[in-house]
Amino acid sequence: MSELPDTLKYSPSHEWVRDEGDGSVTLGITAFAQEQLGDLVYVDLPQVGGRIVAEGEIGVVESVKAASDLFSPFAGEVVAVNEALNGSPEQVNEDPYGEGWIVRIRLDDPAALEGLLDAKGYAKLLEEEG
Repeated sequence: MSELPDTLKYSPSHEWVRDEGDGSVTLGITAFAQEQLGDLVYVDLPQVGGRIVAEGEIGVVESVKAASDLFSPFAGEVVAVNEALNGSPEQVNEDPYGEGWIVRIRLDDPAALEGLLDAKGYAKLLEEEG
């Protein structure tokens, strides 16, 4: 089983979310998702200042095997993107919960975090999908 930090929340579409405590969250893809994709070769990042809708597409990750859309579980404004991924998309494979983060979003409704899975709930989802 992939590592699942219990300090994060998880979406059913395999994104992780870290609450930054200031009304914003950092989002990336889980270790499970990056393992399924294989070696990443490109990450399409959203525009800083852009608006996103709940469950809306915010970008794409491409690997040697496939391309996969990135989704945001909530609505908000993009306040930062991980520009380092433009030249080093493999950071998502090497450190998905750290240097491989993708986007930071200021939430329209911080209560939206309550609808996400904790590490145990996400592990159960992976078992059911497996």
